Amino acid sequence: MVSFHLDSVESGEGETIVLVHGSASDRRTWDTVSSRLSTRYRVVAYSRRYHWPNPSIEDGADYSMPEHVGDLRQLLATLGNRPVHLVGHSYGAFVVLLLALESPDAIRSMVLAEPPAITLWVSNDPKPLEVLKLLTRRPAAAVALMKFGATGISPAKAAAKRGDMNTAMTVFGKAVLGERAFATLAPERFEQVLANSFAAEFLGSGFSQLSEERVRAVRIPTLLLSGEQSPPLFRHLVRFLGELIPSAETAVVPNASHIMHEDNPGVFLDRVESFLEHVDR
Repeated sequence: MVSFHLDSVESGEGETIVLVHGSASDRRTWDTVSSRLSTRYRVVAYSRRYHWPNPSIEDGADYSMPEHVGDLRQLLATLGNRPVHLVGHSYGAFVVLLLALESPDAIRSMVLAEPPAITLWVSNDPKPLEVLKLLTRRPAAAVALMKFGATGISPAKAAAKRGDMNTAMTVFGKAVLGERAFATLAPERFEQVLANSFAAEFLGSGFSQLSEERVRAVRIPTLLLSGEQSPPLFRHLVRFLGELIPSAETAVVPNASHIMHEDNPGVFLDRVESFLEHVDR
């Protein structure tokens, strides 16, 4: 993999925390989080490959999750040899989880805020038998997954294929945040959404496949967070990951949707800091 320079900002001193953003976002999503954490930690917030203000994705290029994992691994190598704390949100939380499976010695602890780890249950293009199997095991989760696909992912992909990214991001945003939360996004936050919308993310190779066996092998201290007002699918995924990862802690951020670190940063940070204090004992 070719080395790729990633835009980042660093603040504070102490143990290192790296913040990994999700889709339709960049490092600016962490501004409030970074400001408070940097009073006690060395905080690095970076924009993932192709996200503002990094160079845009080229036509025909794949938006590859393994590539994002490799980028994070390279970034950690530049920060020194000591394990770091990782805080990931959504797609970024999935990237953190994958790095934990591949390079556990690089990670001191991890906070996973609603990783969309649907490939624990189904493939990127779910087959009927996969959905049927999930229906028998976890019926409520299967219904939530089907609704999310029908009202969010499928129409967003169709719009992206047409080159209609405004529709794609609107449909996707409503599915991920909920209609009310999406409708009340601040203008500057919506500008961040538009600055980080590209068809390749919808039309690329998708999420890396996971297995329950690999996730059960995780021994890294882990905090799993969900937003009280997030779509049901994310809560089901967080609950399932909590069952798989030994000794994982789970917590809910009240009065918050999927972007819980922006909706209710005070409680989000309370949960994270309490967890980190426990890890550091």
